[in-house]
Amino acid sequence: MATAKKARTKKNVEIIIPDKLYFRIGEVARLCQLPTYVLRFWETEFPQLKPSKGSTGQRMYRRRDVESVLMIKHLLYDEGFTIAGARERLKAEVRPAKSQNTLPFPKRPSTDRIKHVRQGLKEILQILSPRKG
Repeated sequence: MATAKKARTKKNVEIIIPDKLYFRIGEVARLCQLPTYVLRFWETEFPQLKPSKGSTGQRMYRRRDVESVLMIKHLLYDEGFTIAGARERLKAEVRPAKSQNTLPFPKRPSTDRIKHVRQGLKEILQILSPRKG
């Protein structure tokens, strides 16, 4: 069983995120100590914050959405970023994960080398196969 995740703000206020799959907007507002209209506004300003909507139209936040809300709150309220600055900071944090270096795969062997290996295999096959005659 997974445990609840703890998050700390700069002011050492510990926020415990319950171990659930989905959170309603009211639950997220209580957890993050924010009004619901702020969460709805942040959804329009931060592309990282995209809660899904259930069949009834209710916003359903996942754990990573709640963590994003806490990060946005920290950047805006504790660090003093503007909305545009916080948006850029979040993009910069996400960008390194997307731009990974390519893996150093071995280069394809040249066709001469393949021909040489093939010729050697044919010679071995001739040695091992029974001779007719």
